[in-house]
Amino acid sequence: MRLLTRLLSVAAFGLLGLGARAASAPSYDIVIRHGQVIDGTGAPGYRADIAIRDGRIAAIGALGDVDAARVIDAHGMVVTPGFIDMLDQSGHALLKDGHAQSKIFQGVTTLITGEGESVAPLNDNVLGEEGSDTRPAWRTLDEYLRHLQGQGIAVNFGTYVGAATARAMVIGYGDRQPTAGELKQMQAIVADAMRDGAFGVSTALQYPPATYSTTPELIALAKTAASYGGIYATHMRSEGDGEMAALDETFEIARTAHIPVEIFHLKVAGHQNWGSMPKVIARIDAARAEGLDVGADTYAYTAWGNDLASFIPPWAHAGGNAKLLERLQDPQARARIEKDMRTPSDAWSNDWLEVPGPHAVEITSVKDPSLKPFEGKRLDDVAKAWNEAPIDALLDILVKDHAATDVAVFGMAQPDVTLALKQPWMAICDDASAQAPTGPLGQGHPHPRAYAAFARIITRYVREEHALTLVEAIHKMTALPARRMGLSQRGTLRKGMWADIDVFDPAQLRAPATFEHPKQLAQGMAYVLVNGVPVIAEGRMTPALPGKVLRGPGFAKRRR
Repeated sequence: MRLLTRLLSVAAFGLLGLGARAASAPSYDIVIRHGQVIDGTGAPGYRADIAIRDGRIAAIGALGDVDAARVIDAHGMVVTPGFIDMLDQSGHALLKDGHAQSKIFQGVTTLITGEGESVAPLNDNVLGEEGSDTRPAWRTLDEYLRHLQGQGIAVNFGTYVGAATARAMVIGYGDRQPTAGELKQMQAIVADAMRDGAFGVSTALQYPPATYSTTPELIALAKTAASYGGIYATHMRSEGDGEMAALDETFEIARTAHIPVEIFHLKVAGHQNWGSMPKVIARIDAARAEGLDVGADTYAYTAWGNDLASFIPPWAHAGGNAKLLERLQDPQARARIEKDMRTPSDAWSNDWLEVPGPHAVEITSVKDPSLKPFEGKRLDDVAKAWNEAPIDALLDILVKDHAATDVAVFGMAQPDVTLALKQPWMAICDDASAQAPTGPLGQGHPHPRAYAAFARIITRYVREEHALTLVEAIHKMTALPARRMGLSQRGTLRKGMWADIDVFDPAQLRAPATFEHPKQLAQGMAYVLVNGVPVIAEGRMTPALPGKVLRGPGFAKRRR
């Protein structure tokens, strides 16, 4: 009996100890104190504390002396939602390094990727064209997303399913139209991807094989995506001489498929078209007034980034890269390619005639090691080194580099860029893969937008040029894209939302990356939280990988 009494006493003491420890546990994981909250909605900032518990915002206001495991003093700084990149290219990069340094140092916490082609789904047609020696651990989009989540990422990640991916999986890379049966197979691929969590279907219509797609084909795929609540996102068929026709096609798809539209990296390309942005804006505003749900995004540089192979007319790409390289080395085919590049035409988007000259083309990344000295050089530098005409240098680089060269093309006017940025329906993107100054993501000589697009919106367009207010800029990078993507639990600061949060002093933010020296991380983010966990703390990257794979609306239908 005395033994039982002692055991009961020990148990009671243990329970009291547990109760005491529970009572002393902090109420919150993190409290951010004394910051100027800019909540993303477009409303003016206000002074408040923010408490975080279990990855979400648990309270906002004057929180007094509540206890927390960690306190962040945001005095003199703004507290904003984490930024959302509306056109990212990191589907493969995150598998090499999930920390996404170039993104998080700018305050980017969510990536949306998949421009025309997507990292999944896959089949042998796609894998054969990619030519990789390694076989990926996935075939379906669901398998890819599970693989990525299992590896760990510092940012949230969502993707479209590429219309060109569906096309390539069914009919390959040839210049032909699908049969009725093949189109149904393409629609089934889109439907499967939507159920796996794609946010919609995307196109990049300046690039083969997407170039070969007709408007009815795109409408059919868009209708499938719309049936799952998805959107249609597009790099339009032309951003230069044929831009008005490209806008008409985009609006026709929106109207016929009853689907919201996001226009990727809206621009006016080509020196002969500079000054036309007011016409583009007027067309979009008219479509919106008609009732079409149309939005767009921009990286707000005067140079775009591209494959050098995009300078080649579409017919020469038919059959994939192997056929392209054959044609570039065949004298008759090469002569035809060069003639088409020099000849004005409405049939394709001719970058060669849109750029002011060869000096406007910068080599940013090559695959062949012998060409590495040309990274960061202009096309006219290459032509001079090889003692040949610039157009021949372009074609020869493609042959030597197996059509794997990337370039930055200075083909836009700053007034057009600024005017587009100021539109109320314009969100922000960087159209770039995650980078790092060193390591596996430190190769090449990237477009500086990879390191600076978001930070530069604040440093240049808010602080220096006053084209936007800080509140407007934050809205364009947070609530506006969250609403477009249906991310109802992200993009604004309010109770119950996931705690994707940036803490920084706008006056101290820096975007040092330049075209000459692009591998420079943005500076000035004091804290960046993803799902309530700091990935930047006191200005330094942490080892945390708290990012989540995000699934689109079709995934909920699949679960039901």
